[in-house]
Amino acid sequence: MTLAYTLKENGIDINDLEFDTSIAFASMSGAFIGGTGDYVSLFEPTALGIEKEGYGYVVASLGKLGGEVPYTTFNMKKSYLENNPDVAKKFSKAIQKGLDYTFSHTDKEIAELLTEYFPDTNIEDLEEVVKRYREADSWYSTTYITEEGFKRVQDIMKNSNELKKDAPYNLLVNNKYNKK
Repeated sequence: MTLAYTLKENGIDINDLEFDTSIAFASMSGAFIGGTGDYVSLFEPTALGIEKEGYGYVVASLGKLGGEVPYTTFNMKKSYLENNPDVAKKFSKAIQKGLDYTFSHTDKEIAELLTEYFPDTNIEDLEEVVKRYREADSWYSTTYITEEGFKRVQDIMKNSNELKKDAPYNLLVNNKYNKK
């Protein structure tokens, strides 16, 4: 969805393109290597691996071209939030602490922390991935979700016919414990 939206926003007529949405996300790199499609949208470190193995190369960062998109969010029921505000506050504080750490440490220091989560990826590649994400400005500096970002993610979904009408920001986003 983000690829189609980004192409359209950058003046490419997506009606002239074919998007294969039948492939599970985890299988997209294998399908691409196997000859399905001319382009593929991948997360790191998979994209770097495709490059290093000579199967393709990174053309652009969708994170950079797509603008602010609150891609990963934490959700809880309103009733749970009302009964457990400390959970939301502590969770937001922990995520913010991680973001602050990321922005105050080097690519290598961050890569070293990632090694246990990517045991098949060497430290040099992880450092390159962190560098790419940093250069693309892919990480928010805060847990605060702006109305503009919330609108953009809905525009992406509407562009792919996955959302019929806008959802109300003021009813679905609670930034009470988020640093602006």
